Amino acid sequence: MIVIAHVSDIHLDAGRRSQDRTRAVLRHLEELPYDLAAVLVTGDVADHGTPEEYAVARELLASRHPLLVCPGNHDDRAALRKGLLAEGAAAGHAPVNQVLRGEGFVVALCDSSVPGEHHGLLEDETLEWLDGVLAGTPHEVPVLVGFHHPPVPLHTPYVDGIRQVGEDRLAALADRHPHLTAFLAGHAHTAAATTFAGRPLLVAPGVVSTLRLPWESPGPDHPHVHLDQPPALAFHVLGDDGRLTTHYRTVTV
Repeated sequence: MIVIAHVSDIHLDAGRRSQDRTRAVLRHLEELPYDLAAVLVTGDVADHGTPEEYAVARELLASRHPLLVCPGNHDDRAALRKGLLAEGAAAGHAPVNQVLRGEGFVVALCDSSVPGEHHGLLEDETLEWLDGVLAGTPHEVPVLVGFHHPPVPLHTPYVDGIRQVGEDRLAALADRHPHLTAFLAGHAHTAAATTFAGRPLLVAPGVVSTLRLPWESPGPDHPHVHLDQPPALAFHVLGDDGRLTTHYRTVTV
């Protein structure tokens, strides 16, 4: 059994609230009596993309489990590389793509951020990289592909307006690689499960906040963001039979 934790939208800033909520989620993962195969953080690590926020992120996201991260629309690629990943300046503003080849699985986190914009797009460089990861993985090994921006609407109007575009290119890539098992995303600040390109698309809930769905909102004069809901995360489980199951959990701060 392979268990992968999925965290998203921690939005670290100078305030205590986002830091306390992130700390609670990571503490929950550290205290598990089970070694996770990976912890994935699918974007919006920082709220403003500043070096100070990534310095905090580097401290809070330290884990005994393998941890991968990709940027979101609030992140800055160069600052994330330097402050969180401790990489040099050579890569600059190139996409931040990471892969983990574990025992019996592969996770590829893709950078869907567009510098200076809020919508998402997988650049040609990223799609070429992902194609190489999939081509280099034996067909019997499941591959989970993650990014920040969902490539389909999720009934959250605020986020749907800045979702991933150009998704037909990703769908065409998936058609060439049947061992691409599922897509993972964040951005929506709400737990969701749907499909894309004939695969599950599993969306992690937000850590810093939860978005109201249209049928939950009292009206246009009310905020669409829940700040009183607890932080939450997803556990993706690849069973010995190859079946993927996702469990969602809230965490007490």
